[in-house]
Amino acid sequence: MDFKDIIWQPQEIERESMRQVAEFLKSFNLPPAEKAVVSRIIHTSGDPELGSQVRFHPRAVAQGLAALRAGVDIYTDVTMLQSGINSRRLAELGGQIHCAVHSEEVVAEAKERGITRSAVAMERFGNRLQGQVVAIGNAPTALYTLMRMMKEGLQPALVVGMPVGFVGAAHSKELLSQMDLPHITILGTRGGSPLAAATINALLYYK
Repeated sequence: MDFKDIIWQPQEIERESMRQVAEFLKSFNLPPAEKAVVSRIIHTSGDPELGSQVRFHPRAVAQGLAALRAGVDIYTDVTMLQSGINSRRLAELGGQIHCAVHSEEVVAEAKERGITRSAVAMERFGNRLQGQVVAIGNAPTALYTLMRMMKEGLQPALVVGMPVGFVGAAHSKELLSQMDLPHITILGTRGGSPLAAATINALLYYK
């Protein structure tokens, strides 16, 4: 079928896109669930080179899948990521999505302390993050804050850490990749809410 015909058919677009992504991933020796995540990241970004930058903690996928299927909640750093996660599918499993970056209390405290709202929101979530899934797609400060909390004993079921940008993003993700707690990240400056959402959605729909 010619691409000029395919582009008018949503299902064909999806099918052909994933076929091409599968071709890119033929040389990757990944377990099926990890391959499903990387496939969605490449599909969302349109960038096959990202496949080699994704890092999985050995327990990340198994523990993340188990947690989501048990109905845990997901906590995000920004509303863009919150909006990108399939809340209906999550609700079917018994979970909800939380983001506090725009709450009045968070805004006021961040202004008073002179730090980012995403960092304050993570602090305010506190022990509610225990055993839950945390997804960060924008703010390195949220990831730094979360990692500090993890060093102090907090243990989320899974951290999807994918902040994006040139100030702090690569460093924060490098530190995350060295932690012995379940996480999925993308090394370097690339990342973002769409890729973090794609990762979560891949897990939500994995069978």
